[in-house]
Amino acid sequence: MVILRPSMFVISRVLVFLVWICFTGMSTPSPGQNFKAGAAKRVITPDPLLPVSGGMGIPHPATKKAGDLFVRALVLENNGVKIALVSIDNLGWPSALGDRSRKLIKNIPPENILIGATHTHSAPDAYGFPDETGKSNVNLDYLDWCVKMVAEAVNEAQEKMVPAVLKVAAGEAKGNISYNYYAERLYDPQCSVLQVLTSQTPQRPIATMVNYAIHPEVIGSKKGILSPDLCGPLYDRIEKEVGGLALFFNGALGGMVTADNRTSNSSERNDWEECVRIGNLLAEQALQIIQPAPILTDPTLSILTDKLSLPVDNQVMKSVLKNSPVNLMGSSVDSVVTQINLVTVGPARMLTIPGEALPNIGYFLKRKLPTEFPFLLGLTNDAFGYIMTPEDFGSFKVYNYITRTSLGENTYELYKEKVLKMIEQL
Repeated sequence: MVILRPSMFVISRVLVFLVWICFTGMSTPSPGQNFKAGAAKRVITPDPLLPVSGGMGIPHPATKKAGDLFVRALVLENNGVKIALVSIDNLGWPSALGDRSRKLIKNIPPENILIGATHTHSAPDAYGFPDETGKSNVNLDYLDWCVKMVAEAVNEAQEKMVPAVLKVAAGEAKGNISYNYYAERLYDPQCSVLQVLTSQTPQRPIATMVNYAIHPEVIGSKKGILSPDLCGPLYDRIEKEVGGLALFFNGALGGMVTADNRTSNSSERNDWEECVRIGNLLAEQALQIIQPAPILTDPTLSILTDKLSLPVDNQVMKSVLKNSPVNLMGSSVDSVVTQINLVTVGPARMLTIPGEALPNIGYFLKRKLPTEFPFLLGLTNDAFGYIMTPEDFGSFKVYNYITRTSLGENTYELYKEKVLKMIEQL
């Protein structure tokens, strides 16, 4: 047998390398070290309280609050790609405001900052809806402050970024959470959940993101109560159970997927206790869905972005957008331009929707996304009313309201064309 002994040259090179490791602190990269995440939040409850908006029309005065309104930000990074997912407790958040925050956010391309509204019907007007005389009572100082809070939350989330790992899951959220007011079973019960955890043992949640279609309108805008509605208890339960930051993105909730606050005597519960019941139940279901998911190290992170021009054919909507002091239409008089994003986070695909898509549209989009874990981020980057197919537009008496509060008959076809082209790029 021939025994090969290392030469003194090899031994000396190994010793030098070991000494270099000791002095530089270098170690073998741990799994997930390239993937990083950070999260932060800001309270945006106005003080004193402001009137709350549940849609077009004059906001209703608020005399008390139930829970606080928040901006919640999650920043993800891998291999030079950095993305911010921002959730804000409001009826909707137009790009006219979001773009102002993007200018204040450092080190993230503006197109990589996704800002979605939870769609609570108990928050201040962010659109400047005009009354019958064309005047608006929107509080621009409050909106200016919120713009800064969005940027602060994202910038802090970046500062708090640490090596992370990922969990992704999707499943049915069971129980009396939501239903379709127009057609009871015509809604999507799927709940998609993304959770990022620290890569170091013990692995602790940094953030848990819940994506589910529901109108947070248990309390509504006519009770005189400012509130995040059911989203507030959802945040609280998740953060109490597992820690980290909880955030919520709505789904295809149009026509009319709302909170299932029905009682046995055919009435509705419109109080904070019902917000707590539904919010806690959705939180529990989301945690059950994500708990058994495997941990993914160093997940892929990428983003596709495109601009979409949508004609404003609806004269009522055109009047609202044109006369708003928030400058919702910019310099155009006939169309609006919005941003569409398609994000890949590991095996998950996230697609933004600039409004309230009807459930049939949601099912179609999920079917086209090449993933078992689809996230439809409704009311994200913009919230231009309801989005419906040409076949549904103005077709049923029950759809009269959502037809009046949509941009027009061609919105979905234009959006679909853009999205399918983006999916092809995957």
